[in-house]
Amino acid sequence: MANRLEKEDSPYLQQHKNNPVDWWPWCDEAFEKAEKENKAIFISIGYSSCHWCHVMEEQVFENDECAEILNKNFIAIKVDREERPDIDKHYQEVYQLLNRRAGGWPTSIFCTPQNKPFFAGTYIAPESNEGSVEGMGFKELTSLIATKVEENDPQLYKNADEVEGFINHVEHPKEATVLKEEFHLTFVNQAKSNYQPNYGGFSVKPKFPHASTLKTLQVIDNLYHDKAITAMLTNTLDQMKKGGMYDLIDGGFCRYSVDEKWLVPHFEKMLYDNALLCENYLDGYLAYKDENYLQTAKEIADFWFNFMSEDNLFYSASDADSEGEEGTYFTYTYEEVYALLEQNAYENIGKMCQEMNVTPDGNFEGKNIIRFDEKVPDWFSDVKILLQGLRAKRTYPFIDRKVQTSWSAMMIHSLFQLGMIDNVYLGKAVDALEALLNKMYVNDTLYHSALVDKTPKVEAFLEDYAFLAKALLSGYKATQDDLYLIQAQRMANKALENFYDKGLWNFSVGEFQTKAEVTDNTYTSSVSIMVDVLLTLGMLLEDEKYTHFAFKTMEYNSYDLGRRPIYYPYLLSQALRYIKGDRVIKSNLTNLKENSATLKGIEYPFTLLKASEDQGFMVCGEKSCFANTDDVNKLGQLILDTI
Repeated sequence: MANRLEKEDSPYLQQHKNNPVDWWPWCDEAFEKAEKENKAIFISIGYSSCHWCHVMEEQVFENDECAEILNKNFIAIKVDREERPDIDKHYQEVYQLLNRRAGGWPTSIFCTPQNKPFFAGTYIAPESNEGSVEGMGFKELTSLIATKVEENDPQLYKNADEVEGFINHVEHPKEATVLKEEFHLTFVNQAKSNYQPNYGGFSVKPKFPHASTLKTLQVIDNLYHDKAITAMLTNTLDQMKKGGMYDLIDGGFCRYSVDEKWLVPHFEKMLYDNALLCENYLDGYLAYKDENYLQTAKEIADFWFNFMSEDNLFYSASDADSEGEEGTYFTYTYEEVYALLEQNAYENIGKMCQEMNVTPDGNFEGKNIIRFDEKVPDWFSDVKILLQGLRAKRTYPFIDRKVQTSWSAMMIHSLFQLGMIDNVYLGKAVDALEALLNKMYVNDTLYHSALVDKTPKVEAFLEDYAFLAKALLSGYKATQDDLYLIQAQRMANKALENFYDKGLWNFSVGEFQTKAEVTDNTYTSSVSIMVDVLLTLGMLLEDEKYTHFAFKTMEYNSYDLGRRPIYYPYLLSQALRYIKGDRVIKSNLTNLKENSATLKGIEYPFTLLKASEDQGFMVCGEKSCFANTDDVNKLGQLILDTI
């Protein structure tokens, strides 16, 4: 018999509707019941494509004994972190406070009947294991908590009060410092110390792509031409796309790699990763003229349209598992690949398999992930189609058909960037932006998320306003459609009105007022994106108030930015932008559109476009214009001469 989650829209909550646990969705009734019946509260937070969330469901929430303990002694509440990032953000802060380290998913929070948290974990195994660092298992832990709550254990309630006091305390920076161009040197040194020269990237296994770090290194390399930075960037971009974390068959990146070579991923694919990496590879192409980077950027975009979209709306994620196992859809046996090539009359099959890293023993649990250690050979374009045919006969992993404003806007931004090089993607970007606005901006209210065929309910958070405004400004740059600029200004004004407070930005207001992160963690900080948006609006609209709010935000965070810039890559890039200044290229609409690829390829990273009546190209700064030319190819050097 299904539980209360059956009536929820969230795909993640739907996955738990048949658990024996008597789940509640997040609602007032659940908390009222807990207090009335003096029951502890268990809050479980995850998302639909999370591998370890599935493991905990299978081992704990489908375990009758665990369910019985929960149902008897707790009010159990399920939360989709993608649907309610405000709730998730609040409890990630609780986890970090209690454990002195960053959390993750699944997140397991235990609270008093008055909803004051006192214990936080991630994945908790059903049984205790004395030799394990995790310690107490779910059965023992929940039984112990139930007893202490029933006995009104004073220490438990005292701890909960202390946690609540710490969480509600807002700490402001102790001092501000002058924004300096030299901050980038500290950033580069910190990036170098994290860099892994053998296989690229900025961490040991598990390896995440660190798209924001790559983006800012690219900005710095474009400004200062540092051979060491070029080597870090090109090696990382080359290594990541060899195959494994990057899916050479369908396209698109998986979330992270469990090994140092980017070979074995957790196979879930997230919209935000792919949106950010699409731009990284496009930037790499523009800087280093490597056509393979452009091809990867296009393959990422094509994958999302081919597999992960509906009516120009983007799905948020796909799962790692299918048919009950991780990676089943993505991997191949040696025998099936060999037979496939044989059936299609290929010669030198053994050599081809060797080049694809396909062996009888496999490189992933006896099966094979397709990967090329050297350059991808020309024959692979045809073989890829054959390998796609094998996949077509398999069950595709679960797709979370939730549309999220922030993540969708990230991809739309990248599509507009790509569209300046290739008109096909410009049309796709325009259509996707129109679909997103029609879906998520209703009666002058912006919403955060909704299933592709449902009406949105959860109103927008800071990240939605920030990334949507950025996408709109990218749309303006690519098309010079003034409606995009007007809409971006509207989003920025709303964000300032709702979330800004004297240099500090809130992520959410209302039920949970949470502070927005300035660090770039899972993806780029919405605060840094707002700084980007405000600087752009200030320049294009010639309105200093937007520049002022951007500066106050950077000043508020300047002390940490100067000392630990590696944690704030995108904010650092915007500080460099503020110091060095934007350049606006003005020309007539025909010139801007016909030369969009050349304009996009201009090396100076802080370049904007604005349609005018000029027959040539005018280069302008904040309050004056410096130079003009009729030759679009001279613009790059003209701009550098004015810096």
